[in-house]
Amino acid sequence: MRSLRSARSLVTSALVSLLAAGCAQPGAAPAPAAPAAREAREAGAAAREAGAATLAGLGAAVTVASDGLGIPTIQAASRQDAFRALGYVAARDRLFQMDLLRRSSAGRLAEILGRDLVEADTRQRLLGVPRAASAILARLPEAQRAALEAYAEGVNAYLRSAASLPLEIGQLGYRPEPWRSEDSVLVVLEMFRTLAFSEEEERTRTVLTHTLPPRVVSFLFEGADPYTSALLGAQAGALPPLPAEELRALVARSRGDRSASAGVLGAGGVLGGVLSAAAGEAPVGSNGWVVAGQRTRDGRALLANDMHLELGAPNLWYRAELRYGDTAVAGVVMPGVPMMIVGTNRHVAWGLTSLDGDVMDLVRLDVSPARPDEYRTPSGWRRFEVAEETIKVRGEPDVPVAMRATIWGPVAPRPLLGRPVAVRWAALDPEAVDVGLLDMDAARTVDEAVAVATRAGGPGCNVLLADRRGRIAWTVTGRMPRRRGLDGSVSVSWADGRAGWDGYLPPASLPRVVDPPSGYLVNANQRMPLAGGAPGAPGAPALGRDYANGYRAYRITERLRAARPVAEADLFQLQLDTQADFYGFYRDLALRVLGGEAAQRRPALAEARRAVAAWDGRADVSSVGLALLVRFRRALADEVFAAWLGASRAAEPDQELALTDIDTPLQRALAERSPDLVPAPAGGWDAFVLAALERAADDVKRQRGGRPLDQIAWGAVSRVQIAHPLGAIPELGALLNMPDEPLAGCGFCVRMASGALGASERLVVSPGREADGILHMPAGQSGDPRSPHYRDQQRAWVDGRPLPLLAGPAVSTLRLVPDRP
Repeated sequence: MRSLRSARSLVTSALVSLLAAGCAQPGAAPAPAAPAAREAREAGAAAREAGAATLAGLGAAVTVASDGLGIPTIQAASRQDAFRALGYVAARDRLFQMDLLRRSSAGRLAEILGRDLVEADTRQRLLGVPRAASAILARLPEAQRAALEAYAEGVNAYLRSAASLPLEIGQLGYRPEPWRSEDSVLVVLEMFRTLAFSEEEERTRTVLTHTLPPRVVSFLFEGADPYTSALLGAQAGALPPLPAEELRALVARSRGDRSASAGVLGAGGVLGGVLSAAAGEAPVGSNGWVVAGQRTRDGRALLANDMHLELGAPNLWYRAELRYGDTAVAGVVMPGVPMMIVGTNRHVAWGLTSLDGDVMDLVRLDVSPARPDEYRTPSGWRRFEVAEETIKVRGEPDVPVAMRATIWGPVAPRPLLGRPVAVRWAALDPEAVDVGLLDMDAARTVDEAVAVATRAGGPGCNVLLADRRGRIAWTVTGRMPRRRGLDGSVSVSWADGRAGWDGYLPPASLPRVVDPPSGYLVNANQRMPLAGGAPGAPGAPALGRDYANGYRAYRITERLRAARPVAEADLFQLQLDTQADFYGFYRDLALRVLGGEAAQRRPALAEARRAVAAWDGRADVSSVGLALLVRFRRALADEVFAAWLGASRAAEPDQELALTDIDTPLQRALAERSPDLVPAPAGGWDAFVLAALERAADDVKRQRGGRPLDQIAWGAVSRVQIAHPLGAIPELGALLNMPDEPLAGCGFCVRMASGALGASERLVVSPGREADGILHMPAGQSGDPRSPHYRDQQRAWVDGRPLPLLAGPAVSTLRLVPDRP
């Protein structure tokens, strides 16, 4: 999933191409925020947020009070009316974003953005995403369909009444179609693509399994990193043996064929393709933890959650409060869906982190040599199902697409090792997708919340829970396949019936931990200890394998274990922790080789030693030396994995090798200090390491204009990169993008910051004490660059300053009334 180019990047490229071709013209840029202009913008925003409007379908009038940050508090008589109002204000503030999300998922971006998006649209059509959305909607429980219908009614009421459309839509010259309930399902499926699409990981494992000795495959994939091992204890298991003989053979072979090993890691390979922007960090995951009443200052349970995603303007999340009946929920929703993703209902608070669960398999197809339109199934030969799709392209003829499908799922656009494969993906299965987390609004205890989470479909996530009784829990949400005859790690044939899925694990089998003796629970996308299901239910097998490095979880656990009784401010400060001990191995390695006589005679390496020795172990904007260590790690990985995996890349030249954990095998090999395990030159192991360090130093200095290494602070490298889709246009970038400025944190820090990836929100709350809660996010509520709420939360996010969870005093009030006498 991490190798996919984001829809945001594709949209930006297409917009720039359109403008260059004269298909759209940039209009007048928003005026600078001079006092008079700012007052006018604020007055305009207040006008849009105030007054009265009719909304068909309402059972009773609804009030929407917006505070000084544009955060709406919706007061309604019923849940359905609250969802109608939420749809109305979400469309008012985020219409273009909502339209892009549904179009990206449905494969309809080229209609408005042109030929550059045809390839992305084709992929979505070949996967059958639009068809799946229709089937999923038809199977949803009645209450969930009603919620989506109410939300759509609100969106469409705004579309009918809007005096003007968003700036971007005006630039592109089109009119958004009415919102359908199906579009909300498409937005959910877009999150599946972000969080639970593991095609590249399975392709990588399959290629390596077919091209490397078994002991090398085990070495690369099995065993836990040191931080995860410390958290798991005996459950971590022993590391597989280091396959020295096999690695030496691979290195020797690579010396004779350097072309095969060139570019193994690739732009979207093991380091995630973010080197130029974020110094080689690994952009993986989110943080979440809960602390029970026994460890807090006054017996309350606390939840902390920050979700790490690609950041942009506007932000992915939309802050909202909904009050109906005796229910009051506050937190963030995703524009396009009426579901509170993370938040609190005064009784229970919940947060999410990506599970990295394995809900996709690539089924190797056995195609008939004599009849290429047939493939083998357990019941015999069967014809491919063929469906014709048409992609409309702005300003150009339509593009026809022929989709082929099997009994297991659509045929993937790319073959694997010369064979076609079908995609068996939970996201395309109506049985596996719903919006069941809507029901979190009614949970009153962690036990009830666990039941809601484990019943719900959707992208697999860890769920952290706290309730007002001081109790805590962890479980998972999302349908997890029950496999037979395979573990899902590599592509195999299902033709003989021995391998396949037997539905999904029952909710009672999904793991959960409630009220642990430690008084806290932590997930930062690492592998969790094995845990049982509900009492009397069989436990679940492992749900995934490509987990994040355990450093963030280890650091959070370390801090919580040592903490005095805590309150909200303490957990918020922990979310901002910039300790970067993850890079300690590379610091020690550099200092060891830089202490030799050869290094001391070379001025460039003497400068590198000063920089590394000056590092304070943190990723603060003032930290010196970290930029060099980050690049040093990448230089080592490039060389070592090129030698080990060159032959694998040659077998599948177009496949970027998406290893999740490069550091465990890399550090184990380097710790041996053997020149035969790495592509060392004639000078031996020290010469190899020094050469990597010298390349890293040259690279860092070149990018920083030749500045001495010991004067390059981390803030010169780690920068805010939050862009609007139109922000790549030079005339508009300064006004539409968030300011480019130093940003503390790193890709392995608790305070995650890695190029365009970072904390999309930070939430800290104790259920029942929401007035003391904290919630901040980048950019602002509005997607309109002309609004004062477009960037008014950005400063607090950059500075690490808390903002209140609950909305402040109302500065404007909108009254929505039924469309009837």
